[in-house]
Amino acid sequence: MEETDKKTHRYGLIGRNISYSFSRGYFTEKFSQLGLNTHSYENFDIDTIDLFPDILQQNKNISGFNVTIPYKEQIIPFLSKIEAEAKAIGAVNTIKIVKNQSIGYNTDAYGFYKSIAPHLENHHKNALILGTGGASKAISYVLSKLGITYTFVSRNPEKGQLNYGDLNLELMQKNTVLINCTPLGTNPNITDKPDIPYNQITPKHLLFDLIYNPSKTAFLTEGELKGAKICNGSKMLQFQAEKAWEIWNS
Repeated sequence: MEETDKKTHRYGLIGRNISYSFSRGYFTEKFSQLGLNTHSYENFDIDTIDLFPDILQQNKNISGFNVTIPYKEQIIPFLSKIEAEAKAIGAVNTIKIVKNQSIGYNTDAYGFYKSIAPHLENHHKNALILGTGGASKAISYVLSKLGITYTFVSRNPEKGQLNYGDLNLELMQKNTVLINCTPLGTNPNITDKPDIPYNQITPKHLLFDLIYNPSKTAFLTEGELKGAKICNGSKMLQFQAEKAWEIWNS
């Protein structure tokens, strides 16, 4: 019998290529500090979301999951139920298992709101969301709640979205909040960054990067050099993790 099978409260992370992940270390340390010897947290690194039912079948004593790239949207059809806010966002990053029912939640929105709100100023009225993956949906949801107009920027833009090549001086001056929802710049590829005109960033800009490793990405470094305010994703992760813990214990 494996050590994890002896745990009465097992949690895990669903994703692909997640050895770097914050979640396992964060929750393992949390359980240790709280003296929760019956709790464990592990990574479920899968090549396709079609393997999720097998994980549920093979791990009957799992109490909950976090979900990360690239499965925040793909996992929805596999769940028993979706909480209202997660449904409105269209992405799930937290799952609670109750009596063989898998219930999907979104704590990214909570984490993003709590981490960006202290940095916003009156002139931050328009934003560019770089990337269109699952995390970007929670970001756009929060910006709407904050009354900030946003536009998605993508390498393969759909109707109403921009291509990176569309970003000119006028758009950069108008949109003073820039949010990186792409994985560009994540360790070990720390020199990568979204293809935006960094020379048009000013001290009025706020650059927010969902990446937390490294703590200062090439995207944020470029913004800082232009005098912009910068914020990485570490606080967002902590806030969303604590909200997930709250959900699992509710």
